[in-house]
Amino acid sequence: MGENLDQKKGATLASRPAAEEQRLPRRLRRIFALEDLEPEARRLLPRPIFGYVAGASETNASLSDNRRVFDEIQFLPRALVDVSERTLDCNLMGSSHSLPFGIAPMGVCGLTGYRGDLVLARSAAKAGIPMIISAASLIRLEEIATAGRGVWYQAYLSADRPETAAMMDRVKQAGIDTFVITVDSAVVPSRENNLRNGYRSPIRPDLKLIWDGLTHPSWSLGTFLRTFLRHGIPHFENAGPDRGAPLLSRRAVRDFSGREFLSWENVRFVRSRWKGRLVIKGLLRADDVRIAREIGADGVIVSNHGGRQLDGAVSPMRALQAAVEQAGEMAVMIDSGFRRGTDILKAFGLGAQFAFIGRPFNYASALAGEAGVDHVIDLLRGQLRADLGMLGLRSLEEMGSEMLFTKNFLAVCREAHGGGDNTDCGVAGRRSSIGSGSI
Repeated sequence: MGENLDQKKGATLASRPAAEEQRLPRRLRRIFALEDLEPEARRLLPRPIFGYVAGASETNASLSDNRRVFDEIQFLPRALVDVSERTLDCNLMGSSHSLPFGIAPMGVCGLTGYRGDLVLARSAAKAGIPMIISAASLIRLEEIATAGRGVWYQAYLSADRPETAAMMDRVKQAGIDTFVITVDSAVVPSRENNLRNGYRSPIRPDLKLIWDGLTHPSWSLGTFLRTFLRHGIPHFENAGPDRGAPLLSRRAVRDFSGREFLSWENVRFVRSRWKGRLVIKGLLRADDVRIAREIGADGVIVSNHGGRQLDGAVSPMRALQAAVEQAGEMAVMIDSGFRRGTDILKAFGLGAQFAFIGRPFNYASALAGEAGVDHVIDLLRGQLRADLGMLGLRSLEEMGSEMLFTKNFLAVCREAHGGGDNTDCGVAGRRSSIGSGSI
C-alpha cells in the first residue's frame, strides 16, 4: 500500500527535525550523502585497512568508470502528475522488499567495524532488505543469519565437489535460502594499491602497522583490541564447511585462490543439489547470462566486483541492457558504483530489478555501527522518495526506459557488446518481476 511520503517524518534529510539530527552519533552529523562517508572513514581507519576497502585493481580504470557512467544518463521527468501516494516496495524472486537495494557481500567487515557483519545484518533486517554474507567474512554465517532474517550467502566455489556439497548443506541448515556464486575471481588480481598502502595477506604486524594503529586509536581500541579480547584472533569463518584460516595465517591466501579450473559444470552441480534460489554474481557478457538462464539460475548480478578484479572491465551499467535481453524470467540485479537514489533509478530504467551497494555500508559500520548503517539506508530511502516524485512516478514499476535520455550512453553500450542498433540496446520496458504498492 502506498504512503503519503511527503508528509512522512524524515522523508528526506533536509526535512529531518533539528532535534532528531542531534540524536545522530557525532560522526554521522556531517554525513549528508553516501559520498561523505569515505573521507570520514579515511580519518578513522589505519591506512592499510582503509586502502584495502577503498581500493581497486591496477589503475582503477573500472572503479572510475563505475561512477562516470551515471553522468552519461539523464532523466526526462513527467510534469503535473499526482505523486502524493507513492511506494518504493518491490518484489525480487518472489520475496517482497521495502526498498530496491541491498547490502553487497564484503569480506573482513569485522576488521573495519566491530562485529561488522552482524551490524549489517541487523540493519538490513530492520529495513526489510537483503544482506549478502561474504565467504570472506570473519563471523560465522550461522550467527549472522540469526542476527538478521533474510540474509543471503555468497560463495567462492571450491573445485572439490564434496566440499561444495558440504558447504551447501551448512548454508541450508543455517536457514539461508539464497545461494550466490561469485564467478569473476578465478585468479588473484593485481591490487597494487594494497602494496602501496601496506596491506598484505596474511596480515603481518610490523613497525609501520603498529604505528598506524597507534595513530588511529578509535579503531585500535574500539574495533581491533575489542575484537581480540572478546573473540580472539579472527578467522575466515565461511569460506568452506569448516572453520577457515586465521587472519594472520598464510593458509588464508590458499583458501581464496586456485579457482582456475572452475567451469559452468561446477555451477550445474550446485544447481542440481541446491533447492533454494541460486544467483550468479559477476557476469558482464550477455552470452554468460544466457548460459546462467539455461542452467536454471533464479537470478544474476551484473557486476565487475566494484572494480576490484579485472582492471578495465566494463561498467555493469554498460552491460545491463544486453544482460536483460538474455535473462528471460531470471531476476537481473546489479552492483558496482551505486551511491545515490538517482543511480538506482537509472539502473531500473535500463531493466535492473534490484541494486546492491557495498563500500558505503562498510564505512558506515566502521564509523558508527548499526546507527551508521541505519543512517545510510535512511539517506537512500529519502533520495529515492524524492527522486521518484520529481520524476512524476508513483512506483518503481513505472520507471521505464522512456524516462531516460541516453543518446551518449547508448553509443558506449553498443560498443561494449560488439555492435548493434545505434538507438536501442534491446530492453524496452521489461518489468515482469517488479512489484507495485499492492504487495
